[in-house]
Amino acid sequence: MRITGAVLEEIGRPRPYAESRPITVSHLELAGPGDTELLVRVQAAGVCHSDLSVVDGNRVRPVPMLLGHEASGVVQEVGAAVTDIRSGQRVIMTFLPRCGECAPCQTGGRVPCAPGSVANNAGELLAGGGRLSRGGEEVKHHLGVSGFATHCVVDRRSVVVVDDDVPPEVAAVLGCAVLTGGGALVNAARPQPGQTVAVVGLGGVGMAALITAVGLEGCTVIGVDALSDKLDTATRLGADRVFTLAELTEAGTRADVVIEAAGSARAFEAAVAATAPGGVTVTVGLPSPEARSSISPLGLVAEGRTIIGSYLGSAVPERDIPVFVDLWRRGRLPVEELISSVIELEDLNSALDTLADGKAVRQVIRFPADG
Repeated sequence: MRITGAVLEEIGRPRPYAESRPITVSHLELAGPGDTELLVRVQAAGVCHSDLSVVDGNRVRPVPMLLGHEASGVVQEVGAAVTDIRSGQRVIMTFLPRCGECAPCQTGGRVPCAPGSVANNAGELLAGGGRLSRGGEEVKHHLGVSGFATHCVVDRRSVVVVDDDVPPEVAAVLGCAVLTGGGALVNAARPQPGQTVAVVGLGGVGMAALITAVGLEGCTVIGVDALSDKLDTATRLGADRVFTLAELTEAGTRADVVIEAAGSARAFEAAVAATAPGGVTVTVGLPSPEARSSISPLGLVAEGRTIIGSYLGSAVPERDIPVFVDLWRRGRLPVEELISSVIELEDLNSALDTLADGKAVRQVIRFPADG
């Protein structure tokens, strides 16, 4: 079928992206779903730092590639082997399929699926190969989703079904920002009542971790970011205290749990330094592969501190997304507050500039109902 999508043509074009235009919106051919796959009409897709990291070259992927990994939509067709999903159901797409059989999949979300990671790195679907082309040339998939398009084909193991009461924009953000940020908090850090939680870096993932922490019982919550607008937002959403990174360091404030979501070596060092004795630092940011940090091993040993790396919030989407949906329904997880603006697909290059400048939490593309 013919679809419209946003294709990354070349990695590393200079900013501003609104002028260099690394992404073009064009027509593509989408093959039908294989036996274990679904055809989904996309309703909403969030613009995430993982998209930006491909565009700016921090995460090199094969191109041309149809970007977008944080998305929701309605199933239009199911493969012959899919028996538990039907046409017309709303699904949240997640950016790491889980085969359920490899050794990493037996860790309860702690380690990314091995076959899923291989497929993602190759720009293919979990069952192998791709379903996208343009003018006879193959176009690669992005993290098994390619959600910046009117339609996509995804593996059954890349989606979670949600009820229709979950709006498309909320559903999309649940699949990456909330699953990663909130998941890092509840799955990896596991704060206890009476503890202090600090979140360093208040983009989509960091702000999701913050609102998850605010919804927990009995935790004091600290928000840390370079931008005053984001600190104001964190305060409005329930943070007890807010700091810039310099203020946090100068004050000597420390927390039992620190979530690092900024994706920079300096922020990671500050997050570790701000972790109290016996505490845990969880890092979910995506720095450049060349980034290096300097940390004192003695400080970790002498104070009994722990550092944990968390990918996709150490989550199992089928297990964790229903938990976050329940928190949202009960008014304890205001996911709507993460959405900075609703944009059009054609606005994507400018949206990446806004994201790179740190001026957005989540910009969400809303697709027309007849797309």
